[in-house]
Amino acid sequence: MGALLAEFRTELPFELDPFQISACESLESGRSVLVAAPTGSGKTVVGEFALHMALARGNRAFYTTPIKALSNQKYRDLVSRYGPAKIGLLTGDTVINGDAPIVVMTTEVVRNMLYDGSNAIVGLSHVVMDEVHYLADRERGAVLEEVILHLPDSVSIAALSATVSNAEEFGAWLAEVRGDTDIVVEERRPVPLHQHVLVGRRLLDLFAESEDSEQSSSRVNPELIKYWSEQSRWDRGSRGNYRDRGRARGASRGGSGSRGASRNRGGQRVRRADMLERLKRANLLPAL
Repeated sequence: MGALLAEFRTELPFELDPFQISACESLESGRSVLVAAPTGSGKTVVGEFALHMALARGNRAFYTTPIKALSNQKYRDLVSRYGPAKIGLLTGDTVINGDAPIVVMTTEVVRNMLYDGSNAIVGLSHVVMDEVHYLADRERGAVLEEVILHLPDSVSIAALSATVSNAEEFGAWLAEVRGDTDIVVEERRPVPLHQHVLVGRRLLDLFAESEDSEQSSSRVNPELIKYWSEQSRWDRGSRGNYRDRGRARGASRGGSGSRGASRNRGGQRVRRADMLERLKRANLLPAL
């Protein structure tokens, strides 16, 4: 472990996990790194270490996000940690302390700097690319790709994502276009994710519980399977009844039958307010 990482650890109120240490060591050795880890696992600590390195060495660092709201949030977080003198914000319509050693910005701003030959790139040693999975986004993905391709070779990238499913493939591409790049994948989810389905007034687990953790994460709850089997039979019967009644009405009127029959029970919608109230009673808020 290098001196800068050891110093950084003393400033934290918690111990680093092995994947965080591994990613930070890659950055301290001068390599880029792709960190793929679940939400809430602490991958942003790796990005903050990149900022720590830049400050300690008298360089500049950019913290980029694909959305302005995320940039605003990260700016407030960093100001509370480092103070307003060291942190800037550039989001197109907002400019705060743009000459600061650490500047939070949207990826569009970085792209424009690169194409304009801005002096802001001088002294830049690290770029943190948060939510880098937006590379797959139809509108924003091209901007991320251009930034990755056109940053100077001397700049190390800390790419952070919670949802990169093809981390090895993506990391290989980063290594091809950026040089030495390490891939750090953490699959353990520190905050368990439980999935439920609201069926009428019943809130059911999506997956069945099992002593085998691998089986329980992939086996759909039998109660749900039973419900949907019964529902499908009811739907088919209802459509048949509607068609028969429609033909009868059409024959009596000389028309072509009824169109757009009333909804069957499978098409009923659950009001969002009712769903939230049900989750609240089950003590399951906040929820996605």
